[in-house]
Amino acid sequence: MRHGRCCNRLYSGPVTLSARVASAALGGICLMLAFPGYGLWPLAPIGVALATLAVLGARARTGWAMGLVTGLAFFVPTLSWAGTDFLGVIPWLGLAVLQSLYFAFQGVLIAVLTRSGAAVGALGIGLAWVTQEALRSRTPYGGFPWVRLAFSQADSPLGRWAALGGAPFATFGTAFVGALLAVAGHTAYRRWRADGGRPHAEAPPRRSPLRYAVPALILVPAGLLVPLPVDGPTARVLAVQGNVPRPGLDFNAERRAVLDNHARETLAALARREAAGAPPLDLVVWPENASDIDPVRNLDAGAVIQAAVQRAGVPIVLGALFERADEVANVTVVYRPDLGITDTYVKQHPVPFAEYIPHREFYRHLSASVDLLRVGMAIGPGPEVFTMQRSGGPRVLAGPSICFEVAYDDLVRTNVTEGSTLLLVQTNNATFGASHESVQQLAISRLRAIEHGRSVVHVSTVGVSALIRPDGSLIAPSALFTADALDADLPLRESRTLATTLGPAPEYLACVVALLLLARALWARRSGKESPSS
Repeated sequence: MRHGRCCNRLYSGPVTLSARVASAALGGICLMLAFPGYGLWPLAPIGVALATLAVLGARARTGWAMGLVTGLAFFVPTLSWAGTDFLGVIPWLGLAVLQSLYFAFQGVLIAVLTRSGAAVGALGIGLAWVTQEALRSRTPYGGFPWVRLAFSQADSPLGRWAALGGAPFATFGTAFVGALLAVAGHTAYRRWRADGGRPHAEAPPRRSPLRYAVPALILVPAGLLVPLPVDGPTARVLAVQGNVPRPGLDFNAERRAVLDNHARETLAALARREAAGAPPLDLVVWPENASDIDPVRNLDAGAVIQAAVQRAGVPIVLGALFERADEVANVTVVYRPDLGITDTYVKQHPVPFAEYIPHREFYRHLSASVDLLRVGMAIGPGPEVFTMQRSGGPRVLAGPSICFEVAYDDLVRTNVTEGSTLLLVQTNNATFGASHESVQQLAISRLRAIEHGRSVVHVSTVGVSALIRPDGSLIAPSALFTADALDADLPLRESRTLATTLGPAPEYLACVVALLLLARALWARRSGKESPSS
């Protein structure tokens, strides 16, 4: 090893492998605890800092290994809902390992980028996080943009950055704060080594750790300066969580019971409203799979829905399945009084291995279970915006997303650019039991509200359901596995946030700058201007 050859490097000096592994694993655990279910959002930048310290000064292969350790420590417990009794260990661990490989790639990026000095290194760490999430949000099979760093910050001032540059900008802000904390911590460590006359100690760094720690601490509350207006005309919305007979993959074994639950809870809520003299409704929303019986082909199911619509006197938007000879469509439909179905949205992004099997012949060699899903879900042609207005009421333009679609930036943004003043997120969490999946998804909807300045109706068959204001705040969230009806006025806003206007441009820019910094660092190393440590 060579030491002290480049005094402006962010890192130099020996670190044991065991210390790196401990820092990487602890970083992953902190990230896990930052997400809903635990909700300790300040641990997100701390987790980034610890994960960063694990790869500072490392060679690329060590950066890869430490990134993988952080990823496994984070994804294995955080995605444990994929390994519930209903799905099994193999899907859970397979998904966790796949996602961890993106963290391994990120570890290589950070190990290389942090050789260019503290300022470039801290910036590069934030950009590396955005780049990693951009990749895993798109690959493979359309990506898996779950538990992105931004989605841990719905309760944090850092989450408000999403209104400026979308979820990627909130991720960047959180990671950049963590990077500054890492630089501050490492600078303090180098000073301590130098002051104590430790072996291999270099001259103490010229800059104080406070030079990095203070900006990090300022950036967090600075998010409160981002305005999140909630004014505007309001619509009265009733979101119905009907519950299911039992959780698990066989939740739809009693499909008629699920439908009847939602109709019964709707009628009960309407009776309570009438007795209380509540103001008139504008819209009723049922969740995904509220009717797993095709209401077009099964007239009795359609009659149950239409009876509830007639009693409500306003449209009911509900999730259903349309069954055809060679495929099944996961749809959101609008039932209107006296008219029946008038509008239909078909899910645009079916979930691979859950709603369709990609490359079935290949994966059949790995598991015969792929044939349990005999018919794949149809792919919808594009977004739909539902226009609804009762006599004397506000005009509601509702953009639907079905289940995991809420995690995809482009799908949600397109609903807004198509004119939606209200976002609908209809989901079915029955498969995942009492795991953290439901609250993780709710946090994504909350960040979408902040990002686009729109109220969100987040409704599940089993919970957690909630009505969300444009600033991400919740109105009376429901409990898991209980029937409930959420009733509130929600602001309908038309103005666009900066994030909506810019779209994916900040994310693309971050990826380009990260690649340019990577090329610069590799060129400097090849030219002998940088000296790697082990």
